[in-house]
Amino acid sequence: MTHAQNQSDKVRTAVIIVDHGSRRAESNEMLHKAASRFAADSQYEIVEPAHMELAEPSIATAFDRCVQRGAKRVIVFPYFLSPGRHWTEDIPALVTQAAHRHPGVESLVTAPFGLHPDMNAIINDRIQRCLQNASANKNQLSPPGCDICHGTPGCQFATDESSDFPNR
Repeated sequence: MTHAQNQSDKVRTAVIIVDHGSRRAESNEMLHKAASRFAADSQYEIVEPAHMELAEPSIATAFDRCVQRGAKRVIVFPYFLSPGRHWTEDIPALVTQAAHRHPGVESLVTAPFGLHPDMNAIINDRIQRCLQNASANKNQLSPPGCDICHGTPGCQFATDESSDFPNR
């Protein structure tokens, strides 16, 4: 494949990263950050976040944006850990509805994270960072590494001995 063909394929293929959606703005913002990071690190020039429900942009809105930006193929990645009804039924139905408005644009839905081999490394990384943050002096700012606790006094998810709930 020539460089020009490769560039053409990248422009024509878009990626939508879709999560469940939440009423909490912080949760929705995390997906937007994940999509931005993926866009910066991937070969795809068209990357859009979407929420299945409860928040905007919807799958239909993200699909429209992809087509407006020149996509001829839209690949939807469910930002979910496990395959369930949302992956097997809801998301494919919403993608099909969105695609019907754009004849000639191909749409695909990938598998969720599931048991991908890299999940073990991610789990281990999160555990190690949590342990580092939990051992930090509570009077000092937590070390960089935890997306949630960074810049706060100690680990925000460490439990104290008198409570079953995280220190929040």
